[in-house]
Amino acid sequence: MAEQSEQTEQTKIQTTFRPGHLSAAKNFVAEHGKPSKAVVEYLGRAGARVVLVGADGALGDVVVPSVSAGEALVAAVDDLESAEWDPETVNATRISSEHRRKMGRSLLRQ
Repeated sequence: MAEQSEQTEQTKIQTTFRPGHLSAAKNFVAEHGKPSKAVVEYLGRAGARVVLVGADGALGDVVVPSVSAGEALVAAVDDLESAEWDPETVNATRISSEHRRKMGRSLLRQ
């Protein structure tokens, strides 16, 4: 009985997200336009990454405990649509030169 209760608790933790995750996703949608898109990516033991693509093409992300938690997060945010990395989603992104420089700095340090 205790083992089943422990499994239920573990499942509950993996399918839920923290209030900070929800507020981050809602703030992203409010700041970058409606509708925004979200792609949930499995990260292994670390959980899942919810990549956010705003209506203006901006990118953001939220890391959650599991893929199911990411899917629940997407469902909980109004004007956030679940998406895949299809041509429509990829072409909707607008990566600024500032973001490219930021992401490329680690390559320059090697």
